[in-house]
Amino acid sequence: MSSDRQRSEQSVHSSQNQPRWYQPLKQRNYRLFLAMVFTGSVGVWMQRLAQDWLVLQLTGSPAAVGVAVALQFLPMLVVGPLSGLLVDMFPKRRIMLICQAVIAVLALGLAAWAASGTITVWAVYASCAALGVTSAINQPAIQVFVNEVVGDTNLRPAIGLNNAIGQLGAMAGPALAGVVIAQAGSAAAFAANSLLCLLVLGLIAAIRPAELHPSVPVVRGRGQLLAGFRYVRERPQMLLVIALAGLLGMFGMNGPVVLAAFAERVWHNGVEGFGLFNTVSAVGALAGALLAARLRSLGRKGIVAAAGLFGLSQLVAALMPNLILFTVMLVVVGLMTLLFLTSAATVVQLDAGPEIRGRVMALYLPLLLGGHALGGLLAGWLTEQLGVRLGLVATGAGGMLSAAVIGLLLWLNSRSHGSQRPRPQSL
Repeated sequence: MSSDRQRSEQSVHSSQNQPRWYQPLKQRNYRLFLAMVFTGSVGVWMQRLAQDWLVLQLTGSPAAVGVAVALQFLPMLVVGPLSGLLVDMFPKRRIMLICQAVIAVLALGLAAWAASGTITVWAVYASCAALGVTSAINQPAIQVFVNEVVGDTNLRPAIGLNNAIGQLGAMAGPALAGVVIAQAGSAAAFAANSLLCLLVLGLIAAIRPAELHPSVPVVRGRGQLLAGFRYVRERPQMLLVIALAGLLGMFGMNGPVVLAAFAERVWHNGVEGFGLFNTVSAVGALAGALLAARLRSLGRKGIVAAAGLFGLSQLVAALMPNLILFTVMLVVVGLMTLLFLTSAATVVQLDAGPEIRGRVMALYLPLLLGGHALGGLLAGWLTEQLGVRLGLVATGAGGMLSAAVIGLLLWLNSRSHGSQRPRPQSL
C-alpha cells in the first residue's frame, strides 16, 4: 500500500518533469484518436438530446424525459463492471469498432421511424436502453485506449486532453442537436448521428496498429470481475473522488430536463431557446476544456472546489431574473462542468494501474452517468413538484452539499494517513 500511495501522490502532484499539454498532439495516431473522441461524443449526445426532446413532444411530460434519461444511463450500473473486464482483456480498438457500428444502426433506425411519423414513446425508450448498454462498453474502452496510443511518456497530458475533448463533445452535441431539431426535426438529428458514426468508424480504422503501444496483459481467472471493486475499496481517496462524481452526476448533470423545462415553461422560447441554452453551455464548456487541458493537476482540493462552484453556479442560474442573465450564467455552468469532470476523471485514471485501469474506469463512468440517470428522474420530479426554478435551486444546493461532505471526508482521511506516518526518532 505504501508504494501504491507513493505512485498515486506522484501521479497527482508531480508536474516538474511532465511534458507540456500539447506534446501528445505531435503523434498522428493521437490526433486521429482525439478527432474520433470528439466526433463520437458529439454524435452520441446529439442522439441523447434528440431522444429526450422527442419524448417530450410525444408525452408533454418532464417526468417522462427523466425516464428517457434514466434508461440511457442506468444500464451502465449493471453492465459497467463486466465491460471493464472486457476492456482489460480484449483489443480495445476492436471493441470501439463494434460499439460504433451498433450506435450507427440505432441512429439510422430511429431516423427512419421518426421520419415516418409512427414512432411511439416505447420505441424511443427501447433505443435509449440499447444506447445505454452500448455506451457502457464503449466509453471505458475509449478512456483506456489512450494509453496504447501515446504510451507512458505522454500519458498525463493525453488523458487530460482526452477527457476535456470528450466532455466538450458532450456539451457541443446537445447544442448542435438543438439547432438541427429546430430546423429539420428529430429525425434529422438521428440521421446526422448515423453519418457521424460512419466518420468515427473511418477514424478508428485510420489509426495505425503498428504504432500502438502494447497494453499490459490481464491474467484470466476467477475473481477478475471483482478486482476493480477491491482495488477502489482499498484506496479511500480514489473512492471519494468517484463518489463525488456520482453525486455531481445526480445533482448537476440534468441539462436535458432542466433546459427543456426552462425553454418551455419559463422563457417560452421553445426548441430555439433549448438550442440556444445548450450552445452557450458549450461555449462555457470550451473554456473549461481549454483551462483543464492546460492545468497539469488540479488536485483533490481543486476538484472539490470545482464541484462546489458547479453547484453554486446552477443555483445562481436558477434565480436569474431575465433571459440574458440566465444565458450568461449557463456559460459559467458549462465552464465549471468541464473543469470538474475533466479533472476528476484524470485523477482517477492516473491513480489506477494500467493493468486494471479499464475496470476502474468502468466503475467511475457508471457511477457518474448512473448518477446522471438518477439526476434526470430527480430533476423531472422536482420540476413538476416545485416548479422549474426551485427544482434547479434544489439540485444546485445538493451539489454544493455533496462537495462539502466529500471535501470533509477527504480531509479526515488525509489527516488519518498523516498521523499514521512514522515520526523521526530523536537522538
